[in-house]
Amino acid sequence: MKARESYISLIFSYKASFTLIVFIALILVFSLLSPNHVFVKSDNLGALGKLIPDLGIISMGVGMLMIGGEFDLSVASIIPMSSFIFVKMLEWQFPMPLIPFITILVGIVMGYINGLLVTKVKIPSFIATLGTMMFWRGVLYAASRMMPIGIRAYLEPGTLFEKILVGTIKGGIPVQILWLIFFTLILGFLLHFHKFGNWVFVTGDNRIAARAMGINTDMVKIVCFMIVGFLCSFMSMMQALRIESFAATQGIGYELKAIASSVVGGTSLAGGIGSVPGILLGTLTIQILENGLILLGAPVFGINAFIGAGIIAFAVLNVYIEKWKTV
Repeated sequence: MKARESYISLIFSYKASFTLIVFIALILVFSLLSPNHVFVKSDNLGALGKLIPDLGIISMGVGMLMIGGEFDLSVASIIPMSSFIFVKMLEWQFPMPLIPFITILVGIVMGYINGLLVTKVKIPSFIATLGTMMFWRGVLYAASRMMPIGIRAYLEPGTLFEKILVGTIKGGIPVQILWLIFFTLILGFLLHFHKFGNWVFVTGDNRIAARAMGINTDMVKIVCFMIVGFLCSFMSMMQALRIESFAATQGIGYELKAIASSVVGGTSLAGGIGSVPGILLGTLTIQILENGLILLGAPVFGINAFIGAGIIAFAVLNVYIEKWKTV
């Protein structure tokens, strides 16, 4: 896929267009079948507007990294670690301008460490980030003692900072939706209309060829890991403010959901193929499928079975599409 294709052509590529069809079909099915059409009611749509950006923002970074040929499982620990540091700084009454800066810096540093392990130490990203996920989770559990920490004792409701991250705008639209759109546009431009995006695609497609072209593939991958860390830390603040507390279990499962969103959106597990619009569509499809199944009364503990089956179906479809295109 050429990096400078228009968003329209990206959305209507073979893989992403199928995701778009499934996405529209799910909306129609759940709108018609949900009890009292609750799926399309304002309360449910408002809840989706707060939940979708959490996964969507993370998926953007994870998807870009996958296009570059790597994986990051440590998002499941970067999110709660950043949230813990954010809440503790509120408790310690750090100056407010410093709190988001330090929180985001923590995520960037954790991403940088992942990048170094993969590019310099030459540990496969699956193993490296699995290790850092378990390491940071152990540190977090020991530091927090697995105890939740509320923020209302340290942060008054309705502050400007809170309104910027998790407030609402005219019509009751959650601000988180605007942040998702913002990051989608920024990363979309970076990946599809900037030379760095070309480097990401070439690095993921053929690292040897990329190096022969003079591309610093190690730098490309490290930057992608740092972008993931940045997005995780940013989302962790949104999540902590939304639920008004820190919980050590924040972020668990997001590493696999982000990969799933990317795959459903047409991102190749082998690297070199994918798009930001596709990743966004994949995220929406995963979240709407989960929400719709809950509204239809599907067993909560069995929902992952439906999502897993859907992911396998999309992965199989992607394989056949690739074979068909090469014939």
